[in-house]
Amino acid sequence: MNRTLVGALGALMLVAAGVFWWQGHAAVQSMPAVATMPSGVPSEAGEDEGLPTADGDGLQGPALPHASEATREQRRFDRFDKDRDGRITRAEMLAPRAKDFRKLDTDGNNLLSFDEWAVSTDNKFKAADANGDGALTRPEFATTKQKTKKPACKCK
Repeated sequence: MNRTLVGALGALMLVAAGVFWWQGHAAVQSMPAVATMPSGVPSEAGEDEGLPTADGDGLQGPALPHASEATREQRRFDRFDKDRDGRITRAEMLAPRAKDFRKLDTDGNNLLSFDEWAVSTDNKFKAADANGDGALTRPEFATTKQKTKKPACKCK
């Protein structure tokens, strides 16, 4: 009994949706196409007077939006003002640099030694020194060459 009732209700809803779609589709097709002349007065699509030319002489689109300098400066200020109190403290100003410093300070003593600062070059040297003698020969040095990405296509 419930299945029959739900099936009948579903069929009725599908028929109602079809009727609404059919009426909307018919209303759109029966409307004539209307073009607007440059003066703003509508004209029938069959009339070609007042239509713009293909080269666009005398036509100009709307002006592009322009961000004022104050807006740019406000966004820059907001990037640094993390607590949104309207003031930038020294800690807020140096926060991006402190993150980079902590990456380099491997022993965590808040002192950056030369070895910590040059860690990537030192790691590259150690990896290239195959015999571990503390010096690079020509073939060992050739392994330190930067790898270049090959282009995706074979363009000429």
